[in-house]
Amino acid sequence: MIADEMREKLTGLAPSQLEIIDESESHRGHGGWREGGETHFRIRMSSPRFEGLNRVARHRLVHQTLGDIVPRIHALALELSESR
Repeated sequence: MIADEMREKLTGLAPSQLEIIDESESHRGHGGWREGGETHFRIRMSSPRFEGLNRVARHRLVHQTLGDIVPRIHALALELSESR
């Protein structure tokens, strides 16, 4: 499953909190949706690796970490914060 692949890769960023939500079903009939889901995801994550990075730099770091997963999905919403 794509969510499992995401979790495995994002573990490398030492998250203190990580939630991966498959929101595909709520996009049924919209562009990019396909039977079986795994097209639309939301990631909520806190990590000390985000300290000192602006929002764009955090997003780039996550996209880089996910690598070849990103082109296989249609949409990715990111909610990223520093660990407190």
